[in-house]
Amino acid sequence: MDTMVFSQIDFGLIQPLLDNDDITDISYSNGGQLWVKSLSKGVYPEHIDGLTNEVMEKLAFQCSNVMGKTFNMAHPLLDAESAELRLNFVHDSIATNGIAVLIRKTPAKIRLKKEKLIEEDYVSLKLHDFLIECVQGHCNILVSGETGSGKTELIKYLASHIKEDEKIITIEDTLELHLDKIYPTRDIVAMKTNNIASYSDVLVACMRQNPRWILLSEVRSAEAVMAVRNSISSGHNILSTIHSDKASSIPMRLYSLLESSQDIDQFVKGMHRYIQLGIHVKGFFSKQYNRFQREITQVVEFYVDDEANEAKVNIIYSRDLAGNESYNNPTSHLIDYLASQGVVMKEDPFIPKDSEVKESGKVEENVEVSLNSNSEATIKVDAGNSPVKEEVKDNIEIVEI
Repeated sequence: MDTMVFSQIDFGLIQPLLDNDDITDISYSNGGQLWVKSLSKGVYPEHIDGLTNEVMEKLAFQCSNVMGKTFNMAHPLLDAESAELRLNFVHDSIATNGIAVLIRKTPAKIRLKKEKLIEEDYVSLKLHDFLIECVQGHCNILVSGETGSGKTELIKYLASHIKEDEKIITIEDTLELHLDKIYPTRDIVAMKTNNIASYSDVLVACMRQNPRWILLSEVRSAEAVMAVRNSISSGHNILSTIHSDKASSIPMRLYSLLESSQDIDQFVKGMHRYIQLGIHVKGFFSKQYNRFQREITQVVEFYVDDEANEAKVNIIYSRDLAGNESYNNPTSHLIDYLASQGVVMKEDPFIPKDSEVKESGKVEENVEVSLNSNSEATIKVDAGNSPVKEEVKDNIEIVEI
């Protein structure tokens, strides 16, 4: 629906919710129950005096009128979409406990910022920089997570680090990315599938536009899976999202969406060969922070072992329920791929640089870290004129040089 047409609709009592940038989803159902989802609180009930089934039905009729559609027992489902809103109505002939309405806000803005991500413990600094380096090195990345976990917002943030001279084409069945509006001066083509132009049709047109990046808002059908496979196998780079319980399950989740009986081993190997990274995002109410928390809980590297010709997963990063983090270095497959794209990554990207290692604020530079065969870490500190004791604690040896 065109934005100008959408402006003719009077949202009335729910307008304050639409104006609140913290709120992302509004759900009305069950004869008057109103629930909202926000960035800071998660999902919670809201009460607005006078908000009834009749009020929401009038809103549905407004949408149907400006769209030139019918909303009644014969046509009980209605979808409406603008540049920043998606509305879905279910008539009470189907929703027997009263009209059901879902409004999702998809603003044309990048909600995530580096400082905000670090401050709110969404991601650590070293993992953040690793992921940005992978984007700049043209890694194919799929983000997994549950509904409302923030997958699309993360994709938009990662896409904001794509080089300005690289052409982007977005392919969506519902508009959520809005990169063309966020970056109006860049070479971005926004494509939308519909009943006439399928994913396959749009992808053919997309290839003729000669993009460097193809962004799919979500992979949720067999047609979208084939679009992903055809995109990456033809040398284009992709960023997309998918529903999955963890990042390491992404290739099998893609396979489960296929409607044809393709060879599972061949398909999974293909995904491991062409998709470099999987990222899992989780959203939940945190007792520690007393707010709704979103965080990256897993980052994995997909590759095919050259000797055994087997699909492998390297868990680069994981965070458990207690907040404990573990890091593993990327394999030579990822490092070599990035090198072929002009990005030089260290074999141990998660060991801090010299200037980042500090010992209680006394020593701020010239620190070397090494690991011997007994897994004992040696930290060598150039202390200058500062006295530094030589001691061993928990297999950590501090030596003045």
